[in-house]
Amino acid sequence: MSKIGFIGLGLMGGAMVECLQKGDHQIAVLGNRDRTYLDQALERGASEASSARDLAAGSEIVMLCMGTSDQVEARMRGPDGVIAGLGPGAVVIDFGTSLPASTRALGDEVAAAGATYLDAPLGRTPSHAKDGLLNIMCSGDKAAFDKVKPVLDELGENVFHLGDLGAGHTIKLINNFFAMTTANAMAEAFAMADKAGVSRQGVYDVMSAGPLHSGMMDFVKAYGIDGNPEMLAFAVKNANKDVGYYAKMAEDAGVESIMSTAVRNALGMAVDDGWGERLVPEMVDYYAEKFT
Repeated sequence: MSKIGFIGLGLMGGAMVECLQKGDHQIAVLGNRDRTYLDQALERGASEASSARDLAAGSEIVMLCMGTSDQVEARMRGPDGVIAGLGPGAVVIDFGTSLPASTRALGDEVAAAGATYLDAPLGRTPSHAKDGLLNIMCSGDKAAFDKVKPVLDELGENVFHLGDLGAGHTIKLINNFFAMTTANAMAEAFAMADKAGVSRQGVYDVMSAGPLHSGMMDFVKAYGIDGNPEMLAFAVKNANKDVGYYAKMAEDAGVESIMSTAVRNALGMAVDDGWGERLVPEMVDYYAEKFT
């Protein structure tokens, strides 16, 4: 049995806590303004911490599943933050998609408190999380990883150890840059088909018969042709954040990303135009609107 503290019970975090509660763990939770999934966890037997510091003080493993590096840093630092409550030997795991530089800085601060910080961004969806079928891209101290791997195995079908702290977030940002670039290219392709007077189905049939075929193409096709955006249930605002983080990661490495510029501009415009809560496959409609 592990004493686990979980911060960030949104759609993904709530599903992860539900999965963990199927095991033999003591779970403490800390939420934010939306209590939907937090209250469900409490009904299943979790306890609610009064602060991140108190949650950490009672936990062997602290897990965070939050939207941005700023949010993670806010929960980690300060007199009521996670770091202030950590005990010797505790392990902190950031499941969000964060900036690698932020991750490494927090790692140093956690180490100074006698604990260990791991980054472990996720692949797949909340429905996979409920069933323990996530892809988990973990990096950081190998001994700490080995210590918590039995718990990670409850959450993930594929659990990777990818190297030094920050490697997981680095690979996740590269992955998401490529994914969102592909998704937006396919969305524009469907919109251009409309503008050029050819069928979306014909475009898809030709492209999918060759080496361009991919799962991301099929996710966008599920909306652009079949009308179902839920195959890629990823908000435009989150895609914009992740591609922006990829560009910042490149900047931190002393280079300028070339390929991300166009997709970052498109996603940023969509967010500014009120499309932030829409799902990425719906960018088909955004491009079509811009082409009229």
